[in-house]
Amino acid sequence: MYYSQFLSHVCMPHAVLLQPTKSWSSSKSNAGTKVGHCSKVPRNVNLEKLRSGYLFPEISRHEAEHLQKNPDESLIRLGIGDTTHPIPDTITLAMAEHVHGLSTIQGYRGYGAEQGNMALRKAIAGKFYQDMGIEADEIFVSDGAQCDISRLQLLLGPNVTVAVQDPSFPAYIDSSVVVGQAGELEEETGKYGNIIYMNCGPENNFFPDLSATPRTDIIFFCSPNNPTGHAASRQQLKQLVEFARANGSIIVYDSAYAVYIRDESPKSIFEIPGAREVAIEISSFSKFAGFTGVRLGWTVVPEELKYSNGFPVIKDFNRIVCTCFNGASNIAQAGGLACLSTDGYQALCKVIGYYMENAKILVDGFKSVDLKVYGGKNAPYIWVHFPGLNSWNVFGEILQKTNIVTVPGRGFGPAGEEYIRISAFGQREHILEASRRLQFYL
Repeated sequence: MYYSQFLSHVCMPHAVLLQPTKSWSSSKSNAGTKVGHCSKVPRNVNLEKLRSGYLFPEISRHEAEHLQKNPDESLIRLGIGDTTHPIPDTITLAMAEHVHGLSTIQGYRGYGAEQGNMALRKAIAGKFYQDMGIEADEIFVSDGAQCDISRLQLLLGPNVTVAVQDPSFPAYIDSSVVVGQAGELEEETGKYGNIIYMNCGPENNFFPDLSATPRTDIIFFCSPNNPTGHAASRQQLKQLVEFARANGSIIVYDSAYAVYIRDESPKSIFEIPGAREVAIEISSFSKFAGFTGVRLGWTVVPEELKYSNGFPVIKDFNRIVCTCFNGASNIAQAGGLACLSTDGYQALCKVIGYYMENAKILVDGFKSVDLKVYGGKNAPYIWVHFPGLNSWNVFGEILQKTNIVTVPGRGFGPAGEEYIRISAFGQREHILEASRRLQFYL
């Protein structure tokens, strides 16, 4: 099926329209389900504002429904960005050795520092922030970047204003809603009140027009961006830092995919002069080392970053970490140290190269059917444009016709409409088969 035929099929009245389901409370009440004993505790009003379901569990639900109806089909999962390549054995052996040590008097360890193993903090500083002035004491090891997003929201509180890229990783907005920074959801636009959506599309080289962006206290910014795959240039990040400095804003910079950058784009916001005074950086071992299930990440809070009253932000974040977190698993941290060893890092670079070759295969496949494709050069995500089409419809049609799971762009924000995101995380034979199926049906 050529793309023109695919487009006409999706636009037909009977096209599959997959949208997130209604919330639990509304579906139960609408169905007239009898409610049993209730406490006298009111529901958190901020949670009532959330869209029905978080994006990725919604994708999993549609996937499960499809498999139930088509149990004999061979499903290829290129939706949720979960790594698929085994962790190199030099890293798993280090974790296994640590686990074995826990069964001995000499090797047993209980609680560690909430901020993380100092040896690992020093290794992160040396590997990723060399010559940027970042010290080990400014690095907080965690159980993952997504968890740190919520801890940062707890740090920032409900009374700050927020700007996000559009499209962007949904946790930024959802956590803003939960903590009370957002207004009501505007159904027509799909946007929450009190949140500034910075459009980042191909028309502006995936970077917001800062001259037309209102001042906010916090700016969430991800590079390479999830979902578009765009890595901000040095000049773009200089503009962002200057904008934050001029407005007295704090940038929360997500560099979870920085190791995938292949060109001269900065891998850290702290490569930019002045960033230490305006930025916090979160990052992760998840996509870099295949630690999606192991859970390990970090956040950098520079000493120079201060609130309006001059109080250092790092002191409050340290208090949040000590109050809400008992430290990352010492087993995971042993693995993190092995990742940053010479042998471990070289092995991981090969895996990263494997995923990026997957991305090239997918990009070439979509281009062969004359679709506009972005990403896949500095990140393991491909951002594909289907002009004029509802992204949930496209997601549903691809799932139905090709048995391939993608992600509808609308799930990443209003600007994601008409796009789908494809993950390059997968075994090579699955990527090749997916490319073949997509070329045949599109």
